[in-house]
Amino acid sequence: MANIRALLVGLARARGSFVDIGRCASSSRPSYLSSLGGHYKVAVETRWFSSTAGLPPHLVVGMPALSPTMNQGNIAKWIKQEGEKIEVGDVICEIETDKATLEFESLEEGYLAKILAPEGSKDVQVGQPIAVTVEDLEDIKNIPADASFGGEQKEQSTASKEQKVEADATKEGSIVTRISPAAKLLIKEHHLDQSVLKASGPRGTLLKGDVLAALKSGASSSSTKEKNVPATLSSQPTQAQPVTTSQKTDAYEDIPNSQIRKVIAKRLLESKQTTPHLYLSQDVILDPLLAFRNELKEQHGVKVSVNDIVIKAVALALRNVPEANAYWNNEKDQAQKCDSVDISIAVATEKGLMTPIIRNADQKTISAISSESGILAVGRGNKVVEPVLDGDGTESATVVTKMSLTLSADHRVFDGQVGGKFFTELSQNFSDIRRLLL
Repeated sequence: MANIRALLVGLARARGSFVDIGRCASSSRPSYLSSLGGHYKVAVETRWFSSTAGLPPHLVVGMPALSPTMNQGNIAKWIKQEGEKIEVGDVICEIETDKATLEFESLEEGYLAKILAPEGSKDVQVGQPIAVTVEDLEDIKNIPADASFGGEQKEQSTASKEQKVEADATKEGSIVTRISPAAKLLIKEHHLDQSVLKASGPRGTLLKGDVLAALKSGASSSSTKEKNVPATLSSQPTQAQPVTTSQKTDAYEDIPNSQIRKVIAKRLLESKQTTPHLYLSQDVILDPLLAFRNELKEQHGVKVSVNDIVIKAVALALRNVPEANAYWNNEKDQAQKCDSVDISIAVATEKGLMTPIIRNADQKTISAISSESGILAVGRGNKVVEPVLDGDGTESATVVTKMSLTLSADHRVFDGQVGGKFFTELSQNFSDIRRLLL
């Protein structure tokens, strides 16, 4: 009867879990939540284990994949502690993903028996156990402190492998088979005995650092004294001078990266390695744009930034040059034009670089773009003196405000002809600001 009861309870739990997981998946998409950078609640994925190896019935909670691109996460904070009661819907911890910090909700009630990934754990792989829960409070004391649930074994095996590699490297480095050019120069300069030096480089290579370490420790002083004995026999004994080197230990500080910054670094590296870049630059005069901005503020009471007007000018240029509003499709191995003009803006925040997207920017007014972007300024204009022809053909010096535009594009889509057409349209939008109102 006890086995039948346990089976029925397990089936009921499984049914409730599938219903709640389906409801959670239909009500919120992790990919959308991850773009907002806040705290969001996500249901816990659990695995049920029966009483095996002397352990009471328990649930092993694994690190879930909270976004399509997530393969690891950080434990930011444990809300529940070991021994505390967990109700359905309680937040047990906060997990930092590659996009946002999410609150981890429980779909099961029970007690938190053991935390496998402590607060502050970095780069926890998806699926790796992070906690264990039990149904009854009395079962907590029946779980030994040294019980293994998969996560510890991996760490132990990794540590043993590292120790073995270090031992092999030490054994191999005891024999000098090769000497680097810098090490040879130091040995000759300080008259060192090669046989007393230890190599730390690959395949027994004696490096410059090995020689400097030997000089610092004074291990080679005996060989130096032996060579200097004939020269000092007839002279008065002198005190040995310590050997000094000019090398200084470089001081540095490791700066821990958040998951967002790690993703940014990964994406930038992929962009540089996999995309052939085309760079084009052009200067534009901002005086018509600045005059238009002042007119909107003084006559119509509309406050917009220079960046808002630049976004509108770029969006219209992309609409008029559809070949530029395209991307390279790796699956089809060809360029593919976009149906809409969407502008992504880089915004620097404390957590890293965020890129909000303004959809259909070519169809929106400048004030609508301003309400979505919320950016005060990007770039700057410089006042320069340029020769300008008057109406009668006379050349005179005039002060104008210029801004330098730099285009970075995928050369598989953007060639020189497309780049020229795009910059021509963009320059016309800056010189005749009324084009933005059409």
